[in-house]
Amino acid sequence: MNTKLRILTGTQSDLRLLREAADVISGGGLVAFPTETVYGLGADALNREASEKIYAAKGRPSDNPLIVHIADIEALFRIVKYVPEYALRLSEHFWPGPLTMIFEKTDMVPKETTGGLSTVAVRMPNHKAALEFIRAAGGYIAAPSANISGRPSPTTAQHVFEDMNGRIDLILDGGAVGIGVESTIIDLTADVPMILRPGFVNEEMLAKVLGKVIMDPAVSQKPKEGIRPKAPGMKYRHYAPKGLLSLVRGDTESVVSKINCLVREKESAGKKTAVIATDETKARYNCANVKSIGTREDEEGIARRLYAILREFDTMGAEFIYSEEFDTPQMGAAIMNRLLKAAGHNVIDTI
Repeated sequence: MNTKLRILTGTQSDLRLLREAADVISGGGLVAFPTETVYGLGADALNREASEKIYAAKGRPSDNPLIVHIADIEALFRIVKYVPEYALRLSEHFWPGPLTMIFEKTDMVPKETTGGLSTVAVRMPNHKAALEFIRAAGGYIAAPSANISGRPSPTTAQHVFEDMNGRIDLILDGGAVGIGVESTIIDLTADVPMILRPGFVNEEMLAKVLGKVIMDPAVSQKPKEGIRPKAPGMKYRHYAPKGLLSLVRGDTESVVSKINCLVREKESAGKKTAVIATDETKARYNCANVKSIGTREDEEGIARRLYAILREFDTMGAEFIYSEEFDTPQMGAAIMNRLLKAAGHNVIDTI
């Protein structure tokens, strides 16, 4: 397959490119497109064969549900059985935006899109080109992240091209994304609304609207075998670099000392190591491959750089990667959720 790349410029010429992409979707094909979170790999959400192509292109387990992207609130009522009043309140506060809500689905949405579940995950991205593309393509785009399953999610079109060239029909290049981690997912079919995946919209923000919300314990736990995931990313290892990533936990002095010790140990055995640090600690590591993820004062910047750094370590062939923890106020849960999954929950405790 010859994968085409089309660059969006933010001008009137984009309309022609978006129509071209919409035609690919109408024909049952696959299009990667930018959103405010990460690049998505889109197909017609109401076409079971098209959804199956997503799983094939990504090498994604067929029981891992896809998110349906919409461009207006009216579209929601056609694909879900019931929209509770508090869901409308959430949409007023956070749509368009990085929040995905889970509802009971109607028969319009095939189970190939929902991973065999009777529920459907829905979101409205806060990205002008994405919204125009969704409308032009019929209003319902199923789209997980546009990467090989398990790899770090793509935050640029180049990342998409690295993974998807020859596997999909078209890539829309809209530049680097703004947020850099996937949307928050909240299950509205539970007795109490439950966060299944943390993101930019955090627990405190949701509680201000809902009054009560809980975090699924599975967010911070190693996934269990034999359990069907209700939301994308719950069961399988995700976001992982090729090298073995470990998180090192403790106070700053202990973490720096432990990572330097681990680096010496691995390098003395001839292994290539790398370290994810911050601006505050980068100079303190005795490793040739140290990358700062930014300052701890800018947690959004940390989230935005995370996947790109993991991909850079892949390029340099890092075999062992050590990372500090990032317990930041708003996005700490989201950042640590992604790092834990990328590390396969491999945590080294210095305490």
